[in-house]
Amino acid sequence: MIQKLINRYKRLRTEHYFAQTYQYQYAFVGIGQHSLTNLYPVLYYLGIPLKYICVTSERKARLIEGKFTHVTATTSLDDILEDETVKGIFVSASPAIHFSIASRVLKSGKSLFIEKPPCKTLNELNTLIDLQRLYGSPAVMVGLQKRYAPAIQILWKRLIKERLVNYDLHYLTGAIPEGDALLDLYIHPLDFVTYLFGKPEVLACHRVASNSYILMLRHPHIAGTLEISTNYSWGAAQESLKVCTSKGIYRLSQMDELTCEASPSTILGIPFDKVHPYYKTIEQLYNRNNFTPTLPNNQVHSQGYFNEIQTFADAVEGHETHILSSIETIKSTYQLIETIRTP
Repeated sequence: MIQKLINRYKRLRTEHYFAQTYQYQYAFVGIGQHSLTNLYPVLYYLGIPLKYICVTSERKARLIEGKFTHVTATTSLDDILEDETVKGIFVSASPAIHFSIASRVLKSGKSLFIEKPPCKTLNELNTLIDLQRLYGSPAVMVGLQKRYAPAIQILWKRLIKERLVNYDLHYLTGAIPEGDALLDLYIHPLDFVTYLFGKPEVLACHRVASNSYILMLRHPHIAGTLEISTNYSWGAAQESLKVCTSKGIYRLSQMDELTCEASPSTILGIPFDKVHPYYKTIEQLYNRNNFTPTLPNNQVHSQGYFNEIQTFADAVEGHETHILSSIETIKSTYQLIETIRTP
């Protein structure tokens, strides 16, 4: 009897996966290492019909068609924009040309998924917002995948129910010799504290090195400090967040583990743990299991890549979904970056 139930569960789970299909055609602009590692595998798993891959060189296009026989490789974005069967376009190219590509896609009226950063300045971001409104692209979202990470979603749902006190964030990596650290790297921690806590005001900003900052931010209901730095190591990079609330302390590590340590009780304002042995109560809210190789335990899922790609495709197809990173919602993040950048 138990074996029959197990077999039925496995069969229904498999049937559910194959029943989730996408009807429209899609295109992808760019095929760098980030795309191949984190985005293309999700497209394949979901079965999103990819009709075109757009790259900059004919030689690379020929190599792509030899590798991916089911797609057309092209160097012409116009060919894609003029194809009425293509409804959604993924863009993950060089950040320097994201704004130009995004502008052309929005003018075509097609749906757009644009990797971060979508543009260089707040003025360019406002231009993209205006283009979406003018040409009516059905779905436009930015690839800030941490908003879609399971741990962030669990934390967000808990925090909106509690009185917030303060937070402390550390985002520590090795050197970044290429690109813009604020836009290409620090946009992630700056965006997810903006997403979690609301529009920030910079109370203090100390630049300790060329790409390293100590910040103090104030949000509508909480204040916090951030250390964002490239003075550490990529081999031992760290991303951690501690949030203190009236009910306890939340700790998030690398998007892989989220815990809540309950605050000790007080008696007439006296901390109970000072007069009586206190045993910590730590609630495990999220933990990526490295032992079991299932989808929820894969980093493309725990980091939010899977959920963001699925959300975009569902929006294009007209399925019920909620876009967490629409282009309007990142204005506060760009305002914060420009404030930090201003001497």
